[in-house]
Amino acid sequence: MLIVGVDTGGTFTDFIFKDGDKWEVHKRLSTPDDPSRAVLAGIKHIAGDRDIQVVHGSTVATNAILERKGAKTALITNKGFEDIIQIGRQNRYELYNLSFSKKESLIPHELRFGVPGRVDSNGDIIEDFSEADVRKVFELIKDAEVESIAVCLLFSYLNPEHENMIRKLQTECEAPISLSHEILAEFREFERTSTTVINSYVSPKMSGYLNRLRKKSASNTLRIMQSNGGSISVETAMKESVRTILSGPAGGAVGAEAIGRIAGYNRLITFDMGGTSSDVALIDGSLPLTLETKIDDYPVKVPMIDIHTVGAGGGSIARIDEGGSLNVGPESAGADPGPVCYGKGREITVTDANLYLGRLIPEYFLGGEMQLDTAAMNNALEAMAQKAGLDPVELAEGILDIANANMERAIRVISVERGYDPREFCMFSFGGAGGMHCAFLAKLLSIPELFIPKNPGILSAVGMVMADVIKDYSLTVMCEQKNTSAEDIENKFAPLESQGRAELEAEGFSSESIIIERFLDMRYQGQSFEIIVPFEGDWLEEFANLHKQNYGYKNEDKTVEIVNIRLRAKGVPAKPEFSESTHFTVEIPEEAELGLTETVFDSHKLKTRIFDREKLLPGNRVEGPAIIVEYSSTLVIPPFARGRVDAYGNLIFDIL
Repeated sequence: MLIVGVDTGGTFTDFIFKDGDKWEVHKRLSTPDDPSRAVLAGIKHIAGDRDIQVVHGSTVATNAILERKGAKTALITNKGFEDIIQIGRQNRYELYNLSFSKKESLIPHELRFGVPGRVDSNGDIIEDFSEADVRKVFELIKDAEVESIAVCLLFSYLNPEHENMIRKLQTECEAPISLSHEILAEFREFERTSTTVINSYVSPKMSGYLNRLRKKSASNTLRIMQSNGGSISVETAMKESVRTILSGPAGGAVGAEAIGRIAGYNRLITFDMGGTSSDVALIDGSLPLTLETKIDDYPVKVPMIDIHTVGAGGGSIARIDEGGSLNVGPESAGADPGPVCYGKGREITVTDANLYLGRLIPEYFLGGEMQLDTAAMNNALEAMAQKAGLDPVELAEGILDIANANMERAIRVISVERGYDPREFCMFSFGGAGGMHCAFLAKLLSIPELFIPKNPGILSAVGMVMADVIKDYSLTVMCEQKNTSAEDIENKFAPLESQGRAELEAEGFSSESIIIERFLDMRYQGQSFEIIVPFEGDWLEEFANLHKQNYGYKNEDKTVEIVNIRLRAKGVPAKPEFSESTHFTVEIPEEAELGLTETVFDSHKLKTRIFDREKLLPGNRVEGPAIIVEYSSTLVIPPFARGRVDAYGNLIFDIL
């Protein structure tokens, strides 16, 4: 059976597949009007009529939110709390903007319904549930032709009886329903409501997309990448689509962490530059998880890999504004029409600027499978330069400088602004456009080493086939440490662990291949936010140490609260293996040298050697300036850098 990893990006859809003992790659232009068309075409190209197993990362849920194209959704909540989703928190994001207004809710006021029935903070019913009122609400929902329903009642995580009764009363209305105690069994009503609403908003669109894939592909098994770095079944992804919002970038982070660890690097700043955006993350020994993600300003409180995204990619459009200043992005040309050099675009992009400066080699782009229209690009860029009163080379370098500055700021957000020194990390670069920019970014940030894996343009797809199957569970418990023993906590974890093991065993994992990880959300009494602490060893001491690391102090006299318990159940599937070479050679094979080109660096044209990455051997060293071409990416080694090939075929750049 073929194993295929698929990542849908804004410009390209990437595939990695195992045919026998050999891993191969494939890329094709995305189809933004219907992403499934590119996925299905790629699968057909790779597999024909053979049985396959697919792990897929999708942007369908994310785009549904960003473009406001999700399902028409209704909210059922407690009477008097209908507007909690609009009121939110008191945080002001723009303190000095006198005209600031909050973003409109995904659910309009007329589709928010309050029903009688109340559970208190102990889980006790203090107001009776009204079946008649709920039936009336469902009649209104049906008349409004609602496509999806979110249900979020107060303290349902302690007692879900009323939420379950609402589902049982849904007889005539066929819209899918999301219950908050199943999506997020935690306190903080606004975040729980927001997460449940987003799940309802995107699930119908995600379900339609996945049904099309499953129906039209030959896949016996289709799994979906989650935002937390693991995969889930199609059925779970349809029901809990909120967990797939950052699935593509999560695949890249998983692949970077795994490949970096194998090669001996565990402190990484990952840099994933694709056609539409750039994603960055900081890995300090393990994948960084966060519970405080916002998508288009809407809180999503499910575990996600902590990834920061900026609108700077190969397809980012360069424009001269009304004041005569040059701007790059965040608008992207995407896959259609794409950059000018792709043959259909009309606006200059970052990719066009790289081509004009000689940093892209047309005859080797995408392994020679895709022709670039150099003449159209030259005409368009020179016309733009004339309009701006700039030299064309000056304009092209300016475009790249601005794009690099945007990406540098993104890296500073996840490093310097959080107390990390980038100089203590290695930059792990991937994505189709990453190799052309990473050395310049490393120079700007004083990062001494760069790591570029094999096939960097499809690393997110690689991460998907390397990902574990992960089930995340959480429950609000609100325990004081002084009144709670380790045995009490073990007892609270027991039902979550049983559920996790049962669900993974149902997906074919043996007990030996299941890993259980347990965590506590802890805080000092009176604090508003928690720190996630592994439930192992001296967890109280670990909390104090983490608090000191994050906030500069610890208070041993203060009462500690355990707010939530979290359990992660991981099923470990078969994964790609990476062979290590024991033979090193300094001499570069003759067939690896493809010739010379002229490339612009700092406004000077320099003779630049071109190398075929597939032919380079472990131990080979390449001095800059040089360009290394491969199927999924182009790598630029500026004059201030040099590269070497490690035992696994990875390229390591030293920034001089």
